[in-house]
Amino acid sequence: MAPLAGGLATMVASATSTQVGAAVGAHAFATVGPAGVVAVRQLVAAAVLLPAVRPDLRRFTWPQWWPTLLLGVVFATMNLSLYTAVDRIGLGLAVTLEFLGPLAVALAGSRTRLDLACAAGAAVGVYVLVLPGPASDCPGIGLGLLAGACWAAYILLNRLLGARLPGLQAPAAATAVSALACLPVAVALLVQGRLHGGGLLFAAVAGLLSSVVPYAADLVALRRVPARLFGVVMSIHPVLAALAGLVLLGQVLSPHEWAGIAIVVTVNAFAVARARRDGGALT
Repeated sequence: MAPLAGGLATMVASATSTQVGAAVGAHAFATVGPAGVVAVRQLVAAAVLLPAVRPDLRRFTWPQWWPTLLLGVVFATMNLSLYTAVDRIGLGLAVTLEFLGPLAVALAGSRTRLDLACAAGAAVGVYVLVLPGPASDCPGIGLGLLAGACWAAYILLNRLLGARLPGLQAPAAATAVSALACLPVAVALLVQGRLHGGGLLFAAVAGLLSSVVPYAADLVALRRVPARLFGVVMSIHPVLAALAGLVLLGQVLSPHEWAGIAIVVTVNAFAVARARRDGGALT
């Protein structure tokens, strides 16, 4: 039971840090824009992870390098699409759409009808939370879905790299790749005199909370938790995003959004209870 509790605590802490960081980063949009927040976020993450982990890049083999390079591309694409979606459609809806990525992993890894029922229940919760209509922002929704596809890739690549590289070498190296890709954006903002003050501070905090903490925590969790269970339990992200949006961004929730949250929480509780009943297997 202890490994299960530890794995769940790690996942919830990671999700909370991610959504609080996203809400904090949204405060920098007016100054540096979503692309600027992503650039600073990745640079901060690289500045923290590389000295702390010190991955020996010269010893990486090709089977270690190719998923690391892909993960770096996923980091940059996922963050840019998500933050742009947050700017267009709000934190709660953007993260709800992004959650479809882990949900897809849960569906792909389903082995029993109960697994499928958990994923389907989470999907119902997502629909009730969003209630899409004709006035929906299609580009924003499309970006949220792109972020979801990247999140699915992030889960699978992180799990693969967890078996090929020790410690936090994979996220540290991938973050360096992502930071290099985002460096031109940061240089352009610096030349324009926009990379300073509150905007820079908010973006830097987002880098710590939404990159450094979850990258490390998710790698640890994915080494213990099956991908399908990870995907279902991580449906808590829309809940935390809605709460972070309410508390930090003043985004008031409607009754249908609270109903969607209740459904998602119920699905999570059932998934956790079933894992305990099956013996808490996390490998």
